[in-house]
Amino acid sequence: MKTIKLLSLLFIVTLTSCSSVRVNADYDKKANFDSYKTYAYLKSGVDKAEISDLDKKRILHSIDEVMVSKGFTKSDNPDILVSIFTQERERVNVYQNYGFGWGWGPWGGIGFNNVTSTPEGTLFIDFIDAKNKELIWQGQGTGYLTENVDKKDQRTKEFVSKILAQYPPQKK
Repeated sequence: MKTIKLLSLLFIVTLTSCSSVRVNADYDKKANFDSYKTYAYLKSGVDKAEISDLDKKRILHSIDEVMVSKGFTKSDNPDILVSIFTQERERVNVYQNYGFGWGWGPWGGIGFNNVTSTPEGTLFIDFIDAKNKELIWQGQGTGYLTENVDKKDQRTKEFVSKILAQYPPQKK
């Protein structure tokens, strides 16, 4: 019975770890984040992102939603410029399983490995001071990607909202 509970817990942990986005942020400690109220996209940065135009639209729409909820407004004369950058790689997971029985194997059982690969992506969101053209904040989120068109919007919103939850930085 304990084995079944342990396996159930392990399965739940595996499922939640697959859906989570790991985030991190860095910032310029000299920047006055309270002075930034307007934003615009750095077209050259957005154009360089090596993803489909549809995925770019998803990301930018999600950024707009979060920025508006934080009190920012889009402007032709912005305080900050927003740029994005993406990376993708295959994440390989190896699970070792052991069966029990008579015969061969180190414990009298048959051992086998289960190997899976999953696409994992990283989204970087950069905030650049529009006046002096210096990077003031960078957030990044890494997590599993989905090919399911119906789930892409939700997954993109999850990435963006978790990354931008770290903005503005909490000074200690």
